[in-house]
Amino acid sequence: MSFDLPRNVILPVDAIDVRLDAGPHPFAVDNAGAIAENWQSEIETNPALFDGTVVLLSELAYRDRSLIGLCHAVNYSTFMLWRKRRENSGAEHAYAHAVLVAGDNALVAIRMGPRTVNAGRVYFAAGSFEPTDFRDGLVDVDFNMIREVREETGLDLSDARRGMRWHALSTASGTVIFRRYHVDEPADEIARRILAFVATEADPEIEGPVIIRHADDLPDGLSPHMKPLIEWHFANGN
Repeated sequence: MSFDLPRNVILPVDAIDVRLDAGPHPFAVDNAGAIAENWQSEIETNPALFDGTVVLLSELAYRDRSLIGLCHAVNYSTFMLWRKRRENSGAEHAYAHAVLVAGDNALVAIRMGPRTVNAGRVYFAAGSFEPTDFRDGLVDVDFNMIREVREETGLDLSDARRGMRWHALSTASGTVIFRRYHVDEPADEIARRILAFVATEADPEIEGPVIIRHADDLPDGLSPHMKPLIEWHFANGN
């Protein structure tokens, strides 16, 4: 199956069958020495980095409005080398975005903090899938979305109204799976709550919230994959 899905187009997704394989990812096995060497360089540049566990895909396909794939747990150090060698690596990255929609239909994204790998970048609160996001070997995308939003912003989206289905956008840099989460409060109030949470954190992941009020309201530092998502939201109602 390898990687077989349309690129650079937003796809409707009714089911997600992405499973966690207990075996090592071939990229991790084949590049063990380079991974260790690169990680030493990375932590010399940014000592705040933590070599935790994330997952990398070895297969992903789009069939009958479903995403079907296979992934493997890897160290974050493996992911960091893969970012530099992703072309023809036999590995890809998928991640999830809870598209946070305020009561006034504005979007609330975040700007990453200065000590993170993506410092200054703007996107919806998110993080790589981790083994804890899998249930009986199957990824629980909404669990990941809710967990990451809570960790980064302090907001609990467990009771937020969810969009009818997921959507996905696959590009050369990775595949983002996204879904609207609707919150009743206006964007300014949500931003205030996020800022209050960030102020309590000793080492916050994010710098703060970023409000996006219309399709042309594109902030500095916006990650490239975000523009199509923003345009999609404002072109497709609530």
